Amino acid sequence: MFSLLILAVIQGITEFLPISSSGHLVLVHNLLGDAQAAWEENLMLDVAVHVGTLFAVLIYFHKDILDMLSFRNLSMILRLIIGSIPVVIAGFILHKLQPEFLRSLEIMAWATIIFGILLWVSDRTKKQDKMLQEMSLWDSFLIGCAQCLALVPGTSRSGITMTAGRFLGFSRTESARFSLLLSIVALSGAGVLMGKDIIETGNAALTESVIWAAGLSFLTALGAIAVMMRFLERFSFAPFAIYRVVLGIALLAMIYSGML
Repeated sequence: MFSLLILAVIQGITEFLPISSSGHLVLVHNLLGDAQAAWEENLMLDVAVHVGTLFAVLIYFHKDILDMLSFRNLSMILRLIIGSIPVVIAGFILHKLQPEFLRSLEIMAWATIIFGILLWVSDRTKKQDKMLQEMSLWDSFLIGCAQCLALVPGTSRSGITMTAGRFLGFSRTESARFSLLLSIVALSGAGVLMGKDIIETGNAALTESVIWAAGLSFLTALGAIAVMMRFLERFSFAPFAIYRVVLGIALLAMIYSGML
């Protein structure tokens, strides 16, 4: 239980920051020893933390959500649908093919570095700092296509969508805002699957673990979102990019030394 809760906290903190949650989970798995086996045994716990992070997004952006539910912001609904279509198609194809190279720890480490550098480049390029109201359907589709790259572990879904937003000329906070709203579709699907699994297992102990994991990931994700959005109002993505490169190098060092 302790190991699972640690993993839930790590997932909650890193899910929406552009720093690759998968890279952190691999490091934590390594430090906790048997934690990885326990986590993989109960895959629904992995989904539980994603549900917790989903509620964090819904709470933080409740005004945007209410506007969309009341159909006062139909344009945003359409942008999110268009932006989600590419990753749904790509995810279905990859699920059928299940290429082995996507499970490579080495690829994950290199992706952490490469896309961290790309984040820095996108942030350094001169921008117009556009607002979401100026986002065209083509812009949302391109960001959605970029999100497909997150199917490669280490890329970071948040990181690559924010990178695409910056390349398209949107401000740091608006790029982050659209990235977080875009996550709602994928996380909602994961929540439906988790609920189905919990009902089918009827395991009270496992249900308790799921609740704890979801609760902790919710609290940590909500805090991480709030801190990141405040941070991006004044500072750049550079610290996140530097951190990613350091993390990727650490992962490669552990892989090539035989520790991973």
